[in-house]
Amino acid sequence: MENKQFLEEVKKQAGNKNFNIPGAKLPPQSIDLERSVLGAMLIDKRGVDEVIDILEPLNFYLPEHQEIYSAIIELFQAGDPIDILTVSNKLRTRGTLKPVGGHYYLVELSNLVATAAHIEYHARIILQMYVKRRLIEISGEISEKAFDDEVDVLNLLDEAEKKIFEVSQGSLKKGSVGISSVVTDVKKQLEELAKQEGLSGIPTGFNILDEYTSGWQNGDLIIVAARPGMGKTAFVLTMARNIAVDHNIPVAIFNLEMTSAQLIKRLFSIETKIPAEKFRSGKLSEAEWTLLNNKMDLISNAPIYINDSSMLSIFDIRAQARRMKSQFDIQLLVIDYLQLVHAQTGGKQNFNREQEISTISRNLKSLAKELDIPVIALSQLSRKVEERKDAAGHKRPQLSDLRESGAIEQDADIVSFIYRPEYYKIETWEDDTPTENQAEFIIAKHRNGKTGNIRLRFDPQFGRFSDLNDFNDEFTIESSLNNDITADDFLPPEKDNFNDENDGLPF
Repeated sequence: MENKQFLEEVKKQAGNKNFNIPGAKLPPQSIDLERSVLGAMLIDKRGVDEVIDILEPLNFYLPEHQEIYSAIIELFQAGDPIDILTVSNKLRTRGTLKPVGGHYYLVELSNLVATAAHIEYHARIILQMYVKRRLIEISGEISEKAFDDEVDVLNLLDEAEKKIFEVSQGSLKKGSVGISSVVTDVKKQLEELAKQEGLSGIPTGFNILDEYTSGWQNGDLIIVAARPGMGKTAFVLTMARNIAVDHNIPVAIFNLEMTSAQLIKRLFSIETKIPAEKFRSGKLSEAEWTLLNNKMDLISNAPIYINDSSMLSIFDIRAQARRMKSQFDIQLLVIDYLQLVHAQTGGKQNFNREQEISTISRNLKSLAKELDIPVIALSQLSRKVEERKDAAGHKRPQLSDLRESGAIEQDADIVSFIYRPEYYKIETWEDDTPTENQAEFIIAKHRNGKTGNIRLRFDPQFGRFSDLNDFNDEFTIESSLNNDITADDFLPPEKDNFNDENDGLPF
């Protein structure tokens, strides 16, 4: 008899859309608030405007409420009116009106509230309940896998972090703020900047470039694009060396093309000015070994953190970058290069490469804002650059040459190119000065500053960039160690030894 009464109580509660079993531990939820929010949206358009960008259908606990909210979203996206009749008709066309409780239940929802007052506050409570449910669900999944001895613990940690990260990014959206508070914050920032000496951002080590940008700015996505062989990797490695060694600022590098050992060898060449070719063969002279030993501590102690995983998704990068920010307080993130990153498409077979690159660039911009650091992503250019010449015969890249997606240009705060006319056997610039050992850093888009072309010095035998008027570049091993070495030690390597398509040494 008691069992029969218990079952009747269960059915009664379920029929009232308020399923509560005495003594049962239910997931976090608030059915009353869900009803209130849906009812307010049915009677007041302002309620729809305030909630539509806060909640997703899955944020509701009851499947019936998820279906009703989905119908409201569909009407909103089509620009149709939203009320009891239109929602009821939409549910009928979807074949779900009867399962959600029929027209009567929609009327019941609308009768629960008089206005849409406090609807945003109520919606955020519903969102919090959903986040708690997801965390409970994720914890259960991770807990179950943790008992499996065959599961790799590092993979399990990465999966846990990624799932929690997805919950936070997909659910906890920042609300709008009044302009008065923003004005006050900006004024404080300007006052602090006025007190600072030097640059407001991260110094690159290139004086003229820093004049254009005031250093790389927090929250900015910077694209450095070029054809293979122009020196993309050499540029960012030189810059990373300048930032980490000269200013002790932590830098993270995700290199999907080269190993950590290859990057370290290139840093050795940049620092010592010993030809990069010698670090592949290991045939260094006694003087060069001495110089390398003297310089090694500078590189060893530099706050540079390298991830050389060859297969990384944008979500892997975001998760690991967040970890690096927490552990090492990185102030700059470099990704070499964008086209080697892949996006998790959720099983969509028709997800083309252009859409994938758009997802990646959008997430990189979001990551820069979230971590409040500059993010620099290298990018390939299309072959159209090779087929085009300007009036002076130069093959300078332009924004339309960005490979695979215009979204890169749209998402980036700065789009820049590296151009070396010497690579194309063009011997002089427009002003008739020689192009030998020179490169042009082209700022084609600058959301918060000026654009322009900056000439830099490029030493191919060291894979090293520097200011054009940097007299310290005349450094030699003799002047450093007062040891005699042969002239052969300073001969540049043969270009044929390098694979341009892989952006290999020395470029």
